[in-house]
Amino acid sequence: MIKKLLISFSCCIVAISAMAQKLQSPSEFLGYELGTQFTYHYRIAEYFKYVAAESKNVKLVTYGSTNEGRPLMVMFIASDENIGRLEDIRKNNLALAGMSPSRSFATNTQPVAEGSTVNAPVIVWLSYNVHGNEPASSEAAMQTLYDLVNPDNAETKGWLKNTVVAIDPCLNPDGRERYVNFYNSVRGAEPNADPGSREHSENWPGGRVNHYYFDLNRDWAWQTQKETQARVGYFNIWLPQVHVDFHEQGYNAPYYFAPAAEPFHKDVTIWQKEFQTTIGKNNAKYFDKNGWLYFTKEEFDLLYPSYGDTYPIYNGSIGMTYEQGGIGAGLAVTTHTGNVLTLKDRIAHHHATGLSTIEIASANAAKAVAEFKSYYDKSRTNPTGEYKTYVIKNDNQDKLTALTDLFSRNGIQARYGISTRATGYNYITKKTEAFNVEPNDLVISAYQPKSVLMHVLMEPKTFIADSNTYDITAWALPYVYGLKAYGVKEQLKPDQHNPAVDVKLSPPPAQPAGSGHPYAYVAGWQSANDVKFLSALLKKGIKVRYAETPFEAAGKKFGAGSLIITRAGNEAGNFDADVVNIASNCDRQLTPLATGFVDKGVDLGSGSVHYLKAPKVMLVSGESTSSANMGEIWQFFEQQINYPITLVNYKDLGGVKLGDFDVIIFPDGNYDDYPSDKLQTWINDGGKLIALGDAVSQLEGKKGFVIKKKEVDSTKIKPSQKQYADRNRLAIESYVPGAIYKIDLDNTHPLAFGYPNYYFTLKLSDDMYKLMDDGNWNVGTLKKDSYVAGFVGEKSLARLKDGLLLGVQPMGRGSVIYIADDPLFRSFWEGGKLLFGNAVFMVQ
Repeated sequence: MIKKLLISFSCCIVAISAMAQKLQSPSEFLGYELGTQFTYHYRIAEYFKYVAAESKNVKLVTYGSTNEGRPLMVMFIASDENIGRLEDIRKNNLALAGMSPSRSFATNTQPVAEGSTVNAPVIVWLSYNVHGNEPASSEAAMQTLYDLVNPDNAETKGWLKNTVVAIDPCLNPDGRERYVNFYNSVRGAEPNADPGSREHSENWPGGRVNHYYFDLNRDWAWQTQKETQARVGYFNIWLPQVHVDFHEQGYNAPYYFAPAAEPFHKDVTIWQKEFQTTIGKNNAKYFDKNGWLYFTKEEFDLLYPSYGDTYPIYNGSIGMTYEQGGIGAGLAVTTHTGNVLTLKDRIAHHHATGLSTIEIASANAAKAVAEFKSYYDKSRTNPTGEYKTYVIKNDNQDKLTALTDLFSRNGIQARYGISTRATGYNYITKKTEAFNVEPNDLVISAYQPKSVLMHVLMEPKTFIADSNTYDITAWALPYVYGLKAYGVKEQLKPDQHNPAVDVKLSPPPAQPAGSGHPYAYVAGWQSANDVKFLSALLKKGIKVRYAETPFEAAGKKFGAGSLIITRAGNEAGNFDADVVNIASNCDRQLTPLATGFVDKGVDLGSGSVHYLKAPKVMLVSGESTSSANMGEIWQFFEQQINYPITLVNYKDLGGVKLGDFDVIIFPDGNYDDYPSDKLQTWINDGGKLIALGDAVSQLEGKKGFVIKKKEVDSTKIKPSQKQYADRNRLAIESYVPGAIYKIDLDNTHPLAFGYPNYYFTLKLSDDMYKLMDDGNWNVGTLKKDSYVAGFVGEKSLARLKDGLLLGVQPMGRGSVIYIADDPLFRSFWEGGKLLFGNAVFMVQ
């Protein structure tokens, strides 16, 4: 009897031990069936950490954190043989691309050891939940991880013999938590599938965006956001052969997977197109088996370079978007067909395409790796594109340094130090002409690993095979940064006596005061860095002035808007040390002046030298505003110029004492009772209203406001024969998805200080205004030949000429600043940041 009990006890111990060693599925770990509720991000992170602790075939890497402190992580899954040599695999993969294994952002042009394709695994990277209110994909990520590491799953173990899988479970944790918290706060005991139920209608700004309301899926190339900088930085030290970005779309839509829609960028290779189709057919096999609806080759194109599919494409990957119907669906929703779509359904679909993609990549691993190597071999030795060299003139060192930083983050090689004569396409004049290449000009050769990405970002005009595209159609970096540039059809090589050097130019350090006490310090006004410097001075309580006209002093020329920091009025505290330290921290160069008597122009005590009051600024926010535009402004103040700003919801504006503020900014939006009598009184009493986008158009016809839209004579547009099948294309006749125009600037006005007599703007609509009457200032106007690049519909093209886009209207003791376009667009439009700084600080 005792023997039997011992045997029974031993069996129990073995059974318990086996149960303890069995890897838990997501449902087992979470304590609820996957798909029956939304999982908080911290629980997703806990599951990934649990798997990392329990499985020998994984490696979990935390590569960054969000603005709200949540971790960003990626899990690598590989075979027993490969998991222990992940670093060797990474280095070999970069070597296949001709890049330094020690650091991805190799800016040197020295040769690197050639990588080997022999037994090199294909790297498949799966990215989930970049839009926070598309939450099904993070749930699917957990199930996909489990199926890859489950030791009982012989099929996935077979795939991993020649495949390394990377799973990033949530690219936007802050946005996801905003959505999940919203949904959990409004749902009932059971999900309500009625589309009219409040659980299917998010509050402003919704969970799609990150902390600062940026769409992280538009930020891959620009990397303006903390999350993107960390993610793309890590992505670039791996460069996978296959990348999938998992999304959701409107819940009435079937599932979408590759192949993508037109337009394709011309540099998308035949292999990339073919393998998208191969992957798509494998996905279709599983959807056909289950009777799930899907579509391909529609809507989601491969053009704009900053998506989660196109950015990998331009980096040699097979980049793809997978879209599950589900935005606003909650846990369950009744679709227009009368069927109920559940979270479980959405998870199942994303789970199927994730595993299907790994399966087909494994089956084609050798070919995928070989094509990856061929892609980069061609980039280095026989690059595509009309221009083999680009030259960026150093006429604004701050902007050039910022551009160099962008190139560096993307692994694009750029160099200084070439001195020669060349002929090239002038981005400003749009003509081919001879020019001098100076040692401080930035030179970018097409003969480099990241050649394709470089061309896509630099080409003056993007070829568009199909104008019905999903996003902006123009983004050439010289226009974005407002820099003079040339495209040269030949490769420029350094002179043997003056070799090119791979360095990053930095502004000269602030000059110390030297002996004695300078009468004043002067600093330039040419970039957002100067706005940041002004912000730091004002926050320190240092009084600052500016000159409204150019002047010369101490043997130097200073443009209008130059900052003048006089000792007079700043006697308190340690004036010299404070100014010099702030300048040093902001990388600004100071010129000390021994006298207020200038060599040329007005003296420092002139009435043309104006005192800059530290303004108290309000930013209108809330449901009436465009969250994207509002977020850009919020992030600009907090993260770029570090100046205090007060956010007030528009619905609460009536209860705020407006007299406490000097500047009120109305982002693009749709406002009721705008402008209110209270707001108009505040302007007349000395307030400054800055209106952007639709906040400008809503002032048309309002008492006291002179802004008027410019209409086009429709009789001059000939009617065309229309067919019903062409209705989508006909709709884009008045469509401006994002095109570049050259604005003529009155740079004697404070709104345009620091600019030449032009500025490149990104048009996202055909809104255009009439020139204002005398007494008001038409600061930025379009002429007949202002179009530069990008798609513009025929009717819009006729409208966008001979009108106003930037204006200032004095009103009583205050003023109204009209800015029709977005100067801070996605925060990557570098050229507009000084303009916005002028609006806030310079315009009186």
